[in-house]
Amino acid sequence: MTAETEQSADLKAREPRGGVLALLRRVRRFVAFKGFSSLTRRIVLLNLAGLCALVSGILYLSEFRSGLIDARIQSLLVQGEIIAAAIASSAQVETNAITLDPDRLLELQAGESYGPADDGFAPLEFPINPERVAPVLRRLVGPTRTRARIYDRDGQLLLDSRSLYSRGEILRYDLPSPNEPKPGVMERMWRAVQLWFGRGDLPLYREYGPQAGKNYPEVALAALGAKGSEVRVDDRGQVVVSVAVPIQRFRAILGVLLLSTQGGEIDAAVKAERFVIVRVFLVAAAVMVLLSVLLAGTIADPVRKLAAAAERVRRRIKSRVEIPDFTSRSDEIGHLSGALRDMTGALYNRIEAIESFAADVAHELKNPLTSLRSAVETLPLAKTDTSRGRLMEVIQHDVKRLDRLISDISDASRLDAELQRQEAVSVDLRQLLEMVVGLAQDVRKDDGVTVSLAFERAGGAPADFMVAGHASRLGQVVDNLVSNARSFSPQGGSVRVTCRRLKDGAEITVEDDGPGIRPDALSRIFERFYTDRPHQGFGQNSGLGLSISRQIVEAHGGRIWAENRAEPGPDGASRVAGARFVVRLPAG
Repeated sequence: MTAETEQSADLKAREPRGGVLALLRRVRRFVAFKGFSSLTRRIVLLNLAGLCALVSGILYLSEFRSGLIDARIQSLLVQGEIIAAAIASSAQVETNAITLDPDRLLELQAGESYGPADDGFAPLEFPINPERVAPVLRRLVGPTRTRARIYDRDGQLLLDSRSLYSRGEILRYDLPSPNEPKPGVMERMWRAVQLWFGRGDLPLYREYGPQAGKNYPEVALAALGAKGSEVRVDDRGQVVVSVAVPIQRFRAILGVLLLSTQGGEIDAAVKAERFVIVRVFLVAAAVMVLLSVLLAGTIADPVRKLAAAAERVRRRIKSRVEIPDFTSRSDEIGHLSGALRDMTGALYNRIEAIESFAADVAHELKNPLTSLRSAVETLPLAKTDTSRGRLMEVIQHDVKRLDRLISDISDASRLDAELQRQEAVSVDLRQLLEMVVGLAQDVRKDDGVTVSLAFERAGGAPADFMVAGHASRLGQVVDNLVSNARSFSPQGGSVRVTCRRLKDGAEITVEDDGPGIRPDALSRIFERFYTDRPHQGFGQNSGLGLSISRQIVEAHGGRIWAENRAEPGPDGASRVAGARFVVRLPAG
């Protein structure tokens, strides 16, 4: 065989070992990974604890043992009646013997005589002859492995099946070996535990001498003509069942037959039955551990992934971290995953909004500061009072613009936190709008614009105008929209505020008679710092009013949008007649 062939054979022999080792390593990693989770351990241990408690209760409180003992008692009673009848039939009257009572002879007086005829018709005696009974007892008791003892009426032992042997047999007793070591501490403790569990309230079995048969309660009872039975345990905790049956013929009690089981006979059957239960328990425990691990995998693994993703979110704020999506599950894990995804999305949106807001604020503040700086630097160079006055006007305009910007920025930055801290209450829109519109009507301006208010109710809608929210902030929204509409309305125009009650909420519309909104600006007018007022001077508005209004409405779970109001013109064609702002709020 060449070296190459030997190397190939060695590699083939190593392949199975390498595959087994790799499988063992994968199993070890899997067990270590699963065992790392305390939730997995708790699920497995709790399920096993319940199963162990159930099996322990079955083993300790099982009715199998008591049923087996009752069945054994009935079996021994039937067997005892058969054997007692056979023994009684083998008893014979002794006609060749004359029985004299010695005490009666001592009581005779001079000239008196005593004979069998003096007792009248005494009952016939049927004595049990051990030599005649022994073969019968051996044939009947031998196959049953039951110990049988026969006592006479006075409790004297006549026969014991342990001492019976046929012709040619050798009487053998199994004695303990003289070299047998004494039981150790653990063995004695185990025997004590077995005796304590097995004994219960059963009496301890004892061997009495040949002359003390009536020390057995069942033998004493059978000597009176009744059947008796007792259940005891020996010093090893093994159950011994004893049954005593009277041996009688023609209602004459000849003796007592005592049948008893061998120690351990019933316990062996109980152990076999418990061993079957334990085997079923082991199989059930293995299945339960497997199912518990699988169940824990469907709970602990997703939770572990969600926790790891949350930790990554905490460490990596600048870049988005995707939370695992378990929303396809209809259980608490799916709900938790959806809540974490929504929370993380809201967190990132808030962070992006803050960053964008900071950038916008820096940009908006930089413009008036740049203008203010240029004016301040140019002021010393101005040679005429006219130039200096114009520069002072620029400086005052920029200062007012900065003050307005800072006030609006402060209001916008406090708005979110304020809405989160305050609890929403029921707000009566009728009362709120009447107050806001009333204030707008009371403030006289040179534009001559009037503000009107109307209330409508859709079919099937409630009669009230109640919504859940913050009254002051909703009033700020309406005030911003009315002020915005007045600023675009022509001289002597009108602003119309209408509140319409819907089935699932309320809708507020603010209309004006202004030039309307350019189509390209409809999607931008709610952006921060956006302003489109050609008819006003630069810097007169901060561009935060509509953005704050949208923020407030969305915080109330509502929606706000803008659209142009159209009406037919003189030539019949549709023309823009003004702007319309719509606020829709959910019901309280």
